[in-house]
Amino acid sequence: MMMEPKSRPTQPTGSYASVNGIKMYYEVQGSGTPLVLLHGGGSTIKTTFGRIMPALSKTHRVIAVELQAHGHTGDRDAPETFAQDADDVAELLKQLDIPQANIMGFSNGGQTSLEIALRHPGRVGKLIIASAFYQREGVLAAFWKGFDDPQFSYLPQVYKDEYLKIGSQAGLVNMFNKDAQRMKVFKDWADEELRSVQAPVLVVIGDRDLATPEHAAKMARLFPHGRLAILPGNHGSYMGEVMSPNPDSKMPDLFVAMVNEFLETQADTN
Repeated sequence: MMMEPKSRPTQPTGSYASVNGIKMYYEVQGSGTPLVLLHGGGSTIKTTFGRIMPALSKTHRVIAVELQAHGHTGDRDAPETFAQDADDVAELLKQLDIPQANIMGFSNGGQTSLEIALRHPGRVGKLIIASAFYQREGVLAAFWKGFDDPQFSYLPQVYKDEYLKIGSQAGLVNMFNKDAQRMKVFKDWADEELRSVQAPVLVVIGDRDLATPEHAAKMARLFPHGRLAILPGNHGSYMGEVMSPNPDSKMPDLFVAMVNEFLETQADTN
């Protein structure tokens, strides 16, 4: 078990690294055991983790990453894939001289986290997969129908506004198109792949999330050392994601406490 002294939170420090042909942006805050944060599709560090990152940094060295074409991070002349994002994160950790880290991914970041565990298992201490799914059946058919003819108007205005503080309108449209294409061609992971993950995994879902609680339960049971948390809320509201309907909710504080306990507790290998 990785344990380091607790410390007070610090202000995040933004930096760039040249990673697999792109200029990747990341922020580091706090000290202690490394915890990597991976945002959702169409999002940035701030829109996904702005509410909870300061709290997490009280007990962890938080490394929050912006993935290909998102936020401050550059793009490459290639589609977005979860496999490529996983390789990018693994390369960043190598450059930061972090042999192993706990990893938490939200939504598309959760799928990237799963790919890291499959492609770079030695890099993963514990894994938190939040509001993600591994098979198309985990989400209502209407969700997939929207990718037949995705419209830029589908992207929430708050995501557009945040991106435009960082990048251009052309970059924003490019991100939307690449995100939409990735989901249009989404392919299931096999059950056997999840069974191969030896890291302790906490699967988290809102009871009114994009994916169903039943699908999250199926995921958690497939992981050899999987645990499940179903929290009241929709897609990310339990962590204070920017689209959360109640900015004053106490649920994100409870979520942070749950995450800390999962990361600090000796893994159950039974």
